[in-house]
Amino acid sequence: MTYNSFPLGQVPEHLQRPELRQLKEMGYKFNDPREVIDIFEKKVAAFAGSKFAVAVDCCSHGLFLCLKYRRITGSVVIPRHTYISVPMQILHAGAHPSYRTIEWSGIYQLGETGIFDGAVRWTKDMYLGTGALQVVSFQYKKIIPIGRGGAILTDNRNARESLKLMSYDGRDLKVPYDKPWHIRCMG
Repeated sequence: MTYNSFPLGQVPEHLQRPELRQLKEMGYKFNDPREVIDIFEKKVAAFAGSKFAVAVDCCSHGLFLCLKYRRITGSVVIPRHTYISVPMQILHAGAHPSYRTIEWSGIYQLGETGIFDGAVRWTKDMYLGTGALQVVSFQYKKIIPIGRGGAILTDNRNARESLKLMSYDGRDLKVPYDKPWHIRCMG
């Protein structure tokens, strides 16, 4: 993908973090640091068995984006015992959590939405398929403990494109920042 230029130009080398240099030393090729996210998403999707992955800043926000993408309203049934941010994201997205005693291990569906909270699941070919939006976590207590982050797994190209746009606050990274159509929002 060809990205637009940074608004202030390139970050001077002495201010850059060492990880990008380390990745290049390991043989990864990229011209723009944002391409590293593309590489990461492809590796996550390949491991999970999904066609696509969209990196997000945390699993909670991934769930929120999925709820907004699917335009979920009304009551959403979730397990009585889950992480506190799950009902908060449901409320924030404009729906209402409904608690049930549900036995689950590693992953569960939010009601009948096709959205799955898989925050604690990380296994080869774990993607459920059939249009699922499956969110995983990279929080420091998870199997990939990078501190913060997550990913949305999907097999739907349109979902991937919309969720990618949403994950960048509606900014289209291929369009220069000074163009009026740089920001696209869901209607």
